Amino acid sequence: MKSRYRTIFDKIFTVTTGLAVLLLVVVLFVILGPMLLRGFSAVLFKGTVEFRKMQLAEFGHGDPEQVRVESERADAVRANVYELIDNFKSGVDIEQLTDRAKEIYRNYGNELRLRELPREQYTALRSLSREIRNRLTDAFSSNSIEQIREHIEYVLQFEDDERFVNTTASGFFQLARQYQKAAAATDLDKRQEYAVELAELEDIITELLGPSPTEDSPALAQFRYGATRWDQAQKLLHRLRWKERWVEPSGKGNLNAESGVSLVRQEFSRKEQFDGTELEPLFGYIEENIDRMLEPKTTFYWRYFLDDSTPGHYFGGIGPEILGTLLLTLLSMIFVVPFGVISAAYLTECTKEGPIIRIIRMCVNTLAGVPSIVFGLFGVAFFVIFLIPLFGGPSQPCILAGSMTLAVLTLPVMIRSSEEAIRTVPRTYKEASLALGASGFRTFMTVTLPAALPGILTGVILSLSRVAGETAPILFTAGITVGPVPDSIFQKTRTLSYGSWDMAVGDKLSAQVPHNQFGMVVALILLILILNALAVFMRSRVFKRLKGQ
Repeated sequence: MKSRYRTIFDKIFTVTTGLAVLLLVVVLFVILGPMLLRGFSAVLFKGTVEFRKMQLAEFGHGDPEQVRVESERADAVRANVYELIDNFKSGVDIEQLTDRAKEIYRNYGNELRLRELPREQYTALRSLSREIRNRLTDAFSSNSIEQIREHIEYVLQFEDDERFVNTTASGFFQLARQYQKAAAATDLDKRQEYAVELAELEDIITELLGPSPTEDSPALAQFRYGATRWDQAQKLLHRLRWKERWVEPSGKGNLNAESGVSLVRQEFSRKEQFDGTELEPLFGYIEENIDRMLEPKTTFYWRYFLDDSTPGHYFGGIGPEILGTLLLTLLSMIFVVPFGVISAAYLTECTKEGPIIRIIRMCVNTLAGVPSIVFGLFGVAFFVIFLIPLFGGPSQPCILAGSMTLAVLTLPVMIRSSEEAIRTVPRTYKEASLALGASGFRTFMTVTLPAALPGILTGVILSLSRVAGETAPILFTAGITVGPVPDSIFQKTRTLSYGSWDMAVGDKLSAQVPHNQFGMVVALILLILILNALAVFMRSRVFKRLKGQ
């Protein structure tokens, strides 16, 4: 009967264990699946001609001739977009039109002075050009089509005047005809509304296609190019077509701030806002020709793991972050493995169980549960401010300080795993070595340590995973957001964990490129897996050698 119950309990335990493992796999898939999918989009995606232009200009990657040909094709299609905007703007942007008229007036005055005309003639032309300028500015500011026509007709009567032909003053008449055509197709009472909507529309088009050919190149890299990815272009195209507004729910009557009714979000067609104007064809033109404007191609950006990045990780890769993570991880292992093994050997081989040893073990176990940010503050106080300057080093956060802080952080784990590995070595191994006349130290080095090495490597694997993924300690002791690749261990470095944290808590710039943040997290996961795989491979080789295989 007891045997029957035992069999049932064994089966229940086996099934429960299997379900627990299956549940863990499902949870990992649910958590990591979307993250990996979005992370890999930083490497494999549809890149536009703006991406290829950016890669060539910022990092020197790509074929210059091919990029030039693609850019010229795209610019030829985009030219109509800028022409439609300029034509429409000439009827609504009063400030720009006025500034242009004043500029023509100043240039014509300078031209008259250089011609050294008689004073009477100079004064007459200067006065007449001033009157033309004033008539134009009056036309720009008027909402009456009759007054506009009157002012424009006055200006255009001097168009063929030999005193203005082939001079800078001819710009007056070009401006007048352009405004006359635009004003006839524009609701003058809505010019202010048009101007606001046009400014917002221009910002979206700049994000989509980059700065117009007439604009100066912006200083910041993220503003020099349009949408570098096709998914970004699709989002911007949606914003171009639809304007988002928060409005009162329908059927609620007159609402106020005290009514307690929440506003709802609705989308309105931008095209309808410009019905009947010269800008109306713009929306259909962009939708029909967006492929030709951006020329998307499937791109495998393998240099993402090597390239540097622009500030904010808007463009570029994570090469310095990977290098910094490897430096901190490997240097930490150089510190933690010897100290961990030596400490474990002392606790198991050189002492007897007593109150002091129990207190030491309790302290080690307590340190294993201390929050990592506490270790970061300890690293600043001890390594950065005291220890490194004591030996002539700089009193500043650096790779050396960060690696030693991470070593202290993982030392309890290393000690406990090494101690358990040493305890599992059969006592007969030690007794046989001692019986053959070997000393205690030689017995440990040649018999106990090799036999315990697989278990010690397990501690190394656990330490690697924790060191590579820590953020709080390097936040104080080694991390930096933007900076050059370090050339010594006394400089700060960028890391994957610190970089992903910085993007998560950063400004809106990072939110515009979420693929880079996910790509950084996925790269950190892959790096940890690779390091763990190498450690597991080494452990299996050692284990096989111990078994004589």
